Amino acid sequence: MPTEAVPTGPAPGALLLCRAVPGAVAPVARLLREPMRLTRAGDDWSVLVPEGRPWRDGTEPVDRVVTGWATALAVGAPWPVLALWWDADHAGFTLAYGFRRPVGFVWLASGVPAGEDEAMRTFAARVGLDPVLDLQALEQLTKPDAAADAPARLRGLLAVLARVGVSMPPGFAPGVPADRLGEAAAVLPDSLPVEWPGLREAVVERGTVEHSRLGPWLPWAGGPRARALALAQVAAGVPLLAWGLRRHGGGWGWATAGALLLAHGTLGLAYGLTHPRD
Repeated sequence: MPTEAVPTGPAPGALLLCRAVPGAVAPVARLLREPMRLTRAGDDWSVLVPEGRPWRDGTEPVDRVVTGWATALAVGAPWPVLALWWDADHAGFTLAYGFRRPVGFVWLASGVPAGEDEAMRTFAARVGLDPVLDLQALEQLTKPDAAADAPARLRGLLAVLARVGVSMPPGFAPGVPADRLGEAAAVLPDSLPVEWPGLREAVVERGTVEHSRLGPWLPWAGGPRARALALAQVAAGVPLLAWGLRRHGGGWGWATAGALLLAHGTLGLAYGLTHPRD
């Protein structure tokens, strides 16, 4: 009888790099409702290590899930989010920044490029890399290299990002299984767990919105534009959530982005109601 092929590449995994300190990342990351570990990845960067239940359960491919997460994190914050992902067949990255269209690149497991060179130029510009020297290093990653597999390509990407302050903690590397990444994160002295605390704890404590915890994510809270901005986020989140839910098997990540927009707008409206301005 024919036997089922066994994947030869690494097990699916992902890392989420945010250009912000952990204190600013934690409040918004909790709303993803995915257990993660959060720690520093340089002076101005943080890294999230997700448990990866959606792709471990086989319900969603890792690239779709982390693209949705990166988009959801970025639309509610003033900093970019870079998702690094890999599985047995390929690896790649997705950069999300505000409401801009995400940009990314993919390599096959052998390291063969399967993306567009223009994506690297856009990526370099959005991250703030040198348009000449750093871009040349990135473009080398888009050319054939028999000695570099897909995880090696991502390690090359991280080497370039070191020029804008990225410094990955020990044990953090593309291709490492999710459980080992979680173990490496757990032993770091400055790492912390990120979990969904429940709506009451996230939004209301003793009848007021927790502005002290959500402040980095809600810098506009209580300002003259707060209500208009919150309503706009709710208006954008509802159709995005509905669209993602209709795409059975292919829209989970986008549904998450819509849900987070909706939650972000709802928090803003709740703050306006509990903190009325004279």
